[in-house]
Parts: sequence; structure tokens; C-alpha cells
Amino acid sequence: MDLIKALLQKDLVRRVLIFSFIGFMLFLIKDMLNLMLLTFIFTYLMYRLQNFLILRLKRFVYIKQKIIVVLLYLIFACITALALFKYVPVLIQQIKDAVDQLVAFYQRPHENPFEKYLITLINQADIASYFNKGADFLFKSAFNISKWGINILISVILSLFFLLERNRILRFTQRFKTSKISVFYNEICFFGNKFLNSFGKVIEAQILIALINCILSVIALWIMGFPQILALGIMIFVLGLIPVAGVIISLIPLCLIAYNIGASPSDGIKNIVYVLIMIALLHALESYFLNPKLMSSKTELPVFYTFLVLIFSEHFFGVWGLIIGLPVFIFVLDLIEVNRDSDPLTVDKEAGL
Repeated sequence: MDLIKALLQKDLVRRVLIFSFIGFMLFLIKDMLNLMLLTFIFTYLMYRLQNFLILRLKRFVYIKQKIIVVLLYLIFACITALALFKYVPVLIQQIKDAVDQLVAFYQRPHENPFEKYLITLINQADIASYFNKGADFLFKSAFNISKWGINILISVILSLFFLLERNRILRFTQRFKTSKISVFYNEICFFGNKFLNSFGKVIEAQILIALINCILSVIALWIMGFPQILALGIMIFVLGLIPVAGVIISLIPLCLIAYNIGASPSDGIKNIVYVLIMIALLHALESYFLNPKLMSSKTELPVFYTFLVLIFSEHFFGVWGLIIGLPVFIFVLDLIEVNRDSDPLTVDKEAGL
């Protein structure tokens, strides 16, 4: 008994136990994880945007925090309503046209040597099965759209109430600091701060990088004369949320469409080269400018580790895992205080290489 008490007095043992308990509770409410993640993302992004506006506006005029919050959510509601009634029907039609275009290219007779080689590569890589899986996922998502819509609506409402009553919520929560579960409260605060400083900032940076890549890609595709720009823009943005792998996945439909819209096989090959150059330039921009500026030292991981995290997170969390897998991994690294800023030359010398 004395040994158990002595172990519980140690910070590491206590944190491991509380962290395990939190993980077990999350497992029990796994059906609500979508709602929790969406609420966190909405709240975090709106809070950061609110602070950004307050800092910029206070130089000229003082506006109360609650007024800015309400205005932000009104603007969000207006943009959402406009998108649902005006752009969603266009998006659905463009997605249908893009899919029909890819299917027509795949099924038509191929006499050109390059087309035969391209189809052989597609068959060898079994890309068709990936498209079938993607179509199956979209089909299932269409049936769950009402559930997703309800989750998003509840998440937005919860995040709005949290931001409007943030100070009151914090004051009430701090009362647990002097309660009988103060030890549990202190550890939750520790995990919460680590979570905000790692997961939250990485998610914010991923969204900003995906948005910038999407805007630049849409401009480049529009200049090259691509059809279904809106649908392609949405695809690039969603895939842009997946670190590293998203760029590679987006190459497949973009190259197929680029070749298909060419007036001749030579024009099609030329379009593919343009797409590859565009992706290479965007990847360079992301690697050498956006990541250092937005991510700071948060995701200084080898590409091997990035792919490994994506594979395992997709296995355990599904589609969500591709987006939140890396932020969760960064959170765990911060939690166990792994230093990712080490000089590789120093590491090599220590390893005797």
C-alpha cells in the first residue's frame, strides 16, 4: 500500500495513469469524437481569428469581444448559406462531370503508345480500386450527410456559446483547482496546454497551407484552361490537409484530366508537364516558405515518419486520421518532451556514423 502511494506521488506515474484514463474515456465516447473534434477546431480557429481582429482594430477603434464574435459567426452563417444554395449544386455537377471525364478516358480505346503505357501503370497500381473505394466512401457519406450536418451545426453553436461565455467558463472551471479532484484538474490543465500549443497550432497551420495551395492551384489551373475548377479546388483543399501524401494523391486525377483536355496526345503530355511543374513549385513553396513560416518547429519530422504516422492513423481513425494523425503525433511528442530541433550531424556523430 505504501509502495502504491509512493508511486502515485511521482509526476510521471500520475500523468501516465490520468492520460490512460482520458484515453479510455475517449474510447467509450468514440461515437462523439467527430462532434468533439469539430467543436474544438471551430472554437480554436474562431478564437484565433477573433484575437487577430481585436489586435488590428484596437489601433483605430475599440470593439467589444462579444460583438466581434457575433459578427464572425453571422458572416460564417451567411457564407455557408450562400455556398449551400448557390455553389453546392454547381459543385455536385462539376464533380459528376470530372468523374465522367475520368471514366470515359479509362474506358475508351487507346491506340496512342503513351495512353497504353498510362493505362498499364493505372492497372498495375490498381488505381481503379482506389477510385472505387473513394466512390464508396462518398456514397456512404451522402447517406450520413444529415448526421454530419447536425454535428457541424451543434459544433458551431457550442463554439459560439463557449466564446461568448469564455471568461465565465474559465472562472467556473478554476474552482476545481481547490476541490477534492485538484490533482486531476492540474494534470488536465497540463495536457490541455500541451494540446493547444501543439495540436491546435498544427491544425491551424495545415488549414492555412491547404487554403494557400488551393488558391494558387486554382489560379494556375484556370490559366491552363482546366474545366470543373470549383470541384478541383475543393479536392485540392481537402487533400492539402493531408501532409505530403495529399500532393501525391492529387497528381493522379489532375494528370488524367490534363491529358484528357489536350487537343492531341502531344498537347496532353504538355499539359501533364505543366501540372507536374505547378505541383513541384507549390511543393517547394510549401516546404521552403509556408512550413517554416506557419509551422515553425512543430512538424520537423522526416518524410518516413510522416508517412508512417499517416498509415497507422488512417488504420485506427479512418479518414479523420489522415488529417489529425500528424497533429496528434506532434502532441504526443510534446507530451513526452522529445526534442525535434537536434542537429542531424550531431546525431550522426553520437551514433558513430
